[in-house]
Amino acid sequence: MLSRVADSLYWMSRYLERAEHIARQLDVHLNLVLDQGSEDAGRRRNRIVACLTDNEITSVENDYEFVQVLTFEPSNNNSLSNCIALARENARQIREQINSLMFEQINQLYLKIRESNVASIWENEPHEFYHSINEGIYLVQGMTDSRMSHDQGWQFIRVGQYVERVLSTASLVACEFDALFDPNSPVTVNDQQTYLDWVGLLRGCAAFEAYSKVYTANVHPLRVAEFLVLNAGFPHSVRFAVHVLQESLGAIAVDTTTRKGSRVNRLAGRLDAMLDYAQIDEVMHDGLSPFLSDIQERCYELHEAIYQTYINYPIEEKLIQA
Repeated sequence: MLSRVADSLYWMSRYLERAEHIARQLDVHLNLVLDQGSEDAGRRRNRIVACLTDNEITSVENDYEFVQVLTFEPSNNNSLSNCIALARENARQIREQINSLMFEQINQLYLKIRESNVASIWENEPHEFYHSINEGIYLVQGMTDSRMSHDQGWQFIRVGQYVERVLSTASLVACEFDALFDPNSPVTVNDQQTYLDWVGLLRGCAAFEAYSKVYTANVHPLRVAEFLVLNAGFPHSVRFAVHVLQESLGAIAVDTTTRKGSRVNRLAGRLDAMLDYAQIDEVMHDGLSPFLSDIQERCYELHEAIYQTYINYPIEEKLIQA
C-alpha cells in the first residue's frame, strides 16, 4: 500500500475517533450539569476543557462558552468541527480506497456541523445534536467493518482508531482521578456530587452500562480504574484497545513482510504484555497517573515507529527488502 494512502486512512480514523470522544464529553457534561451544583459542574467543565484542548484555553466561564470552545473554536485543533473537517479531507484524498457510503456519511457529518453554530445548538436540544454526531460516526465505523475488505487499508483504519482511543481514555481517566480520587477513602464515594462526577467519567468512556452489569451502579473508584484501564473485554478500556492495536500491527507486518521483530511490533507487544500482567492494586500503589502517562508515552513512541516503518521510511530500506 502506498504510504500516502496508509497515512490518510490512519488519520481519517484518528480524527473520527477523536470527534466521537469529544462529542461524547459534551453530551455527558450537558446532561450531568442538570443535576450538579454550579461549582461542581464548573470544576468538571474546566477539567474537560484542559484535557481536550490543545491551546492556551484551560478554563471557560459557562456552558455556552464550553460548547463554543470544544465544538467550533478555530484556534482549538481538537474542536469537533476541526476534527470532522480533517477526517473528511483525509477521506477525500483516498476516496477510491474506502467504500463510497463511508465518504457520503463523513461528508454529511461535515455539512451538518458546518451549518450549525452555538446559538442553534443551544436553542434546540444539545443532546440531540451531539447524539446525532456520534450516531453518524458509529455508522462510518459500522460501514468500515461491514463494507470494506479486511485488508491492509482496514487494518490501518483500526490502528488509527485504537491509537486514538488509548490516548483519549488514558488522558481522561488520569485527569479525573487526579481530581476525584481520595487515597484515604479508596473504595467509597461519600457524597452525591462526587458520585455524579464518577458517573460522568464512566459515561465519558461509554462505560456506565457495561460497568453496572459487572459491578452494579455503586461506584467504587478502584473498580472504575480497573474497568477502564485493565478490563480485557470492554472495547473502550485501555487494555482492550492496546490488544486490538497490537493485533492489527501484527496483521500489517504479515501482509507487508515486515520483520516480526521490527521496532513497531516490539513496542506494541511490550505495551500489550505490560497491560496483560498489570494488577490494579499494584498500579494504584505506584500511582495511576504515572502508569497512564507511561502508556501515553509508549503510544507516542508507537506512533513514531508506525511512521518510520510504513509512512516516512527511507526508500532504500524497502528496495533492500524487495
